[in-house]
Amino acid sequence: MRVRVGRAEVILEHGDITEMDVDAVVNAANNHLWMGGGVAGAIKRKGGEIVEREAVAKGPVSVGDAVITTAGELKARHVIHAAGMGQDLRTDEDLVRKATHSSLVLAEEKKLTSLAFPAIGCGVGGLSAHLCARAMLAEAVEFLQESESLEKVVFVLFDDGTYRIFQERLAKIFSAPEHS
Repeated sequence: MRVRVGRAEVILEHGDITEMDVDAVVNAANNHLWMGGGVAGAIKRKGGEIVEREAVAKGPVSVGDAVITTAGELKARHVIHAAGMGQDLRTDEDLVRKATHSSLVLAEEKKLTSLAFPAIGCGVGGLSAHLCARAMLAEAVEFLQESESLEKVVFVLFDDGTYRIFQERLAKIFSAPEHS
């Protein structure tokens, strides 16, 4: 699914974020930026230890903040580590929205043109895919209306159920009167 927002496209893809050929992939991080399992573990395995070393050297950060590192052996050029949870490994819709916003701001500051997000907080963070989709897509659509550098924001969703939920939420946003 693809929709145009400002000068950018929001794209939903079913797949593996570590295979994305974009300026940056977003890591669903904790605020100490250690890379354990889930998306972080997959990025670390494919990108290499350098990604975690660089991230940890920039932490800890406040929950909701983001930092950027190189991407090691990934196809992407950078990894943006979005701290969607603290050391308790729990998150909520507001924290995911803040982490999404921080990632978008950082991408804009670095003049990136393409960015790929996972469903932040849906794994170990325990957030439902419905709340995640609502927070992340609303933030991306709002931000991209004024973005000057981003041309493509991809939400890379690993499983069918999460993909369908994001698809339904994005369709709902664009069927609302302000987007008609």
